[in-house]
Amino acid sequence: MIKKEIGIGFLAGICANSIGFVLCIFIFSALSGQGMTFGETVQESIENDSFGSMVALGAIPNLAIFFFFLKKNNPYRARGVLLASLIAAICIAISKFG
Repeated sequence: MIKKEIGIGFLAGICANSIGFVLCIFIFSALSGQGMTFGETVQESIENDSFGSMVALGAIPNLAIFFFFLKKNNPYRARGVLLASLIAAICIAISKFG
């Protein structure tokens, strides 16, 4: 039962991080004013070493989900969201220093 709750929180955290990342990419591509596509924006962020920053900005929705689960008294789901955030932090570290 505990593993299922942590898994639900983990999936919620990964989904929120993915949605936040996509929104971040769309916002930066719109603000660039160059009319770049999604793939071009991702490629440029990798070339400019700002991909990790994009992933970090995409992880902001995890904060809201984490506190939502805590408020609803679901600490194991909140732990899953925390685990998803930790995975995102590891990916950021690998992209910066790898």
